[in-house]
Amino acid sequence: MKAKTKANQSNLNKAIAWLVKYNAFNAKRDVIYDNLECEEYESKELRRINKKCEDSFDKYECYCDELPAYEVARIEKTELFKQGSY
Repeated sequence: MKAKTKANQSNLNKAIAWLVKYNAFNAKRDVIYDNLECEEYESKELRRINKKCEDSFDKYECYCDELPAYEVARIEKTELFKQGSY
């Protein structure tokens, strides 16, 4: 995705990269959750992947904070944003 202004391109790229990472972690979390054989709080693997999901989404939001609202709105209209459960 190309930013409307060159000054925003770096932060836009980083925000999208962290959104892609979040989607990958979220997909793994769904698989782990579906295959749980114990309680959620007992699963170290689920806690670990959940932490990665939280951290990656937090980083995505940090880069979005550096972008103008119209750039964030463009990201939110993409298929990447619609993949996750926000």
